[in-house]
Amino acid sequence: MTRVFAATAFFALPSLAPAETTLLMAEEPGCVYCAQWNAQIGPIYEKTGEGAAAPLRRMDITEPQPDDITLARAINFTPTFVLLVDGEEVSRLEGYPGEDFFWGLVGMILEQNDIPFDVKTESSGDGT
Repeated sequence: MTRVFAATAFFALPSLAPAETTLLMAEEPGCVYCAQWNAQIGPIYEKTGEGAAAPLRRMDITEPQPDDITLARAINFTPTFVLLVDGEEVSRLEGYPGEDFFWGLVGMILEQNDIPFDVKTESSGDGT
């Protein structure tokens, strides 16, 4: 009887697996600001603390939304960056205000959602 209870209690406990955190980049063909992000941030994002904490996932808004994503509202502007935790939107950034502002804003939404990350140490290679 004790074994049955222990097994039942084990399966009744909530999962202790860490949440999957990703940064969704919603983009569309011909988006000038998407191209700017791709040139300035795209090559280094995965090498940063922010990229390690929230790996990038891309979504073309002209295609159907993937079934494993739940957004708080429709995406109307590109690029839009959506912080997803286990596939559900927890925060978003609309637009791309440039490299310096991007890092600060992404860091802010990670901190607001208690997602730890190391401060970015990579640079774009242009001396900044």
